[in-house]
Amino acid sequence: MQKAPNWNAMEWEDVRPGIRRKVFHGDNCTVVYNAVEPGNEPKPHSHDYEQIAYVAEGTAHYTVGDVVYSMSPGSIVFIPSSVMHFIEAKGDTTCINIDVFTPRRTDYRQSAVKDD
Repeated sequence: MQKAPNWNAMEWEDVRPGIRRKVFHGDNCTVVYNAVEPGNEPKPHSHDYEQIAYVAEGTAHYTVGDVVYSMSPGSIVFIPSSVMHFIEAKGDTTCINIDVFTPRRTDYRQSAVKDD
């Protein structure tokens, strides 16, 4: 039996101050596990990928185009391709959000697995 990949065994990648991520690729999609710290500087951006953002822990405001969503654990939003968007962690704790991108993000590298 093969051992399944596990976020806990993957190394963090520092994206910029206040943002870290772990990346896993399928053939046609990419899943990203993000840690967003309160007080990080938002970085509005857009890209050619469709994106679904899910908040697993903490709270955030997620701006998609002209709409700001208040997000807490279990909240989910869809970001169409080429729409400006960004996340801002709120409160005192790290926001853990999971992003799913399609098609696969070739500009993101697969996260390394730590030695057991």
